[in-house]
Amino acid sequence: MFNRFLRESKWASGVLVFLRLYLGWTWLTSGLGKVTGEFSAGGFLQAAVANPVVKGEEVVYPFYVSFLENVALPYEGLFSTVVAWGEILVGLGLILGFLTTAAAFFGILMNLSFLLAGTVSVNPIMIVLGFIILVAGINAGRFGLDRFIQPIIKRKINKKDKHMDRLDTRPTGHPA
Repeated sequence: MFNRFLRESKWASGVLVFLRLYLGWTWLTSGLGKVTGEFSAGGFLQAAVANPVVKGEEVVYPFYVSFLENVALPYEGLFSTVVAWGEILVGLGLILGFLTTAAAFFGILMNLSFLLAGTVSVNPIMIVLGFIILVAGINAGRFGLDRFIQPIIKRKINKKDKHMDRLDTRPTGHPA
């Protein structure tokens, strides 16, 4: 019932605008601070590897520590750029209501990455807000650019589906 309200109600889409603006502004200002400053993810990555999340004496997320050690740290410059610009793009997507669900998804993904590295901060709150926007789907961008973009995307997808149907030359009733 609540899911249907989030996905279909104009009232919900109005409330979602405020959630989008708050969350988008948080992402945008964080990313702009990184792009305009001397941001490097290297120190954060090294600290996450040196001080992983532990329970007792055991590392809770050994797969993530291994990822940071073997993938992220060797390409720290690339990860710094991806994080900074990713935050800006997520922020702009949420503020403008442009590819809103994709922006919410990638925001949640970044928040989860920060949590796995042991940074709690506002990440749980941002995950909850992002999840609400994600569950709302297209309705979250109703009062934004998605109102104009989503019909175009749907037409393109339907056009490809019709084209693929014409390419399917199997006789009907014949097993694939």
